[in-house]
Amino acid sequence: MAGKVVLHYFNGRGKMESIRWLLTVAEVEFDEVHLTTRDQYKKLLSDGDLMFQQVPMVEIDGMKLIQTKAILNYIAEKYNLHGKDIKDRVMINMYSEGLMDLMEMIMLLPFTKDPKPKLDNIQAKATERYLPVFEKVLSGQIYLVGGKLSVADVLLLECTLMLEEIFVGILGGFPNVKAFQGRMTMIPAIDSFLKPGSKRKPKPDDQYVKSVMEVFDLKSLPF
Repeated sequence: MAGKVVLHYFNGRGKMESIRWLLTVAEVEFDEVHLTTRDQYKKLLSDGDLMFQQVPMVEIDGMKLIQTKAILNYIAEKYNLHGKDIKDRVMINMYSEGLMDLMEMIMLLPFTKDPKPKLDNIQAKATERYLPVFEKVLSGQIYLVGGKLSVADVLLLECTLMLEEIFVGILGGFPNVKAFQGRMTMIPAIDSFLKPGSKRKPKPDDQYVKSVMEVFDLKSLPF
């Protein structure tokens, strides 16, 4: 029998947070090993655990997986959160990758020398490019694809919560998305994850940025 899932990443959101969300929705217990020193990272490299010298890395089912999309797809497939057929899956993947593009822009903000222009760009893209897509598809639908909960729904909830942390009221013009968010937060596993004391990570702070820069030996903000 495979052991408990183990996540190797910083003690913060970043690209691992979507994986935490999906495992939570799938009701999978996981442990975390937080990277706090460069030596930890160098040991993962020397042990051959990071195929492309990148984290996040997830130990699951006797494998050491990297690349966020691959990890999410594996978990979604394993726990029936990836649609009923190939047509469902391609729609789920399109929605998911769009959401990950938007969330990645948000993830980079703490590492940005001048975040103001990037904030303006994120808000514009969120309201003009991304949210209208989900507002339309959620008209009369409970979930995004096939009437069934999928990884895309989980990512949409995560993304909208991230947006609201930065842009209060951003969902005001998107009532279907806001209603969807409300439905998702009533799922027991999600309700628990949103409460204090869960494994959900807070917004990135200076300590998180400092830890990432030390592990990767960065001398100044990269963006």
